[in-house]
Amino acid sequence: METWSFFRPARRSEIQGVLAFLREAERLKDVTRTAFTSQGRPESVAAHSWRLSLMCLLLADHFPGLDFARLVKICIVHDLGEAIGGDVPAIAQDPDDGKAERERRDLDTIARPLSGRLRREILSLWDEYEAAATPEAVVAKALDKLETILQHNQGANPEDFDYRFNLEYGKRYTTGNAVIEIIREILDTETEARARDAES
Repeated sequence: METWSFFRPARRSEIQGVLAFLREAERLKDVTRTAFTSQGRPESVAAHSWRLSLMCLLLADHFPGLDFARLVKICIVHDLGEAIGGDVPAIAQDPDDGKAERERRDLDTIARPLSGRLRREILSLWDEYEAAATPEAVVAKALDKLETILQHNQGANPEDFDYRFNLEYGKRYTTGNAVIEIIREILDTETEARARDAES
């Protein structure tokens, strides 16, 4: 077998740390959101992050000035802190409830097994997303909101589901870019239709 020439040597302890981190992150497969799949199963945070990353892949050509790898990294990392504290539905969030601080603390806990470099990168990506500090983070925030609305429109939701909440949800992140605005317009039209159906 040919030796791989494209790898960087690693210490066993570094790889053990990565595996320990992945075991902690696995919790996101069980943490559910207030969204439902088209089959009526509660959506996991991991499933949301996966489709958000897929959206980035499919829309990358529309954002040629962005660092695509960084954008996807931000999307993968943005909800990792929810592995411990769970997801707080947007409709129940309060700007002063300390959610961001708790999530950051939980992410710090989960990231402890990682090497210093990886740990710093994960935390830095999360901070960048939270502050919407770069163009990549701004697009990640916009697509995060839009993926949520897409799932709500597609899901088999409970009868009392509040579709109209989504007509304002994330508006401040989904204006100012033509591609994002087109997606928003399409999803808002779908949301209006779901709301009318639910109210009739």
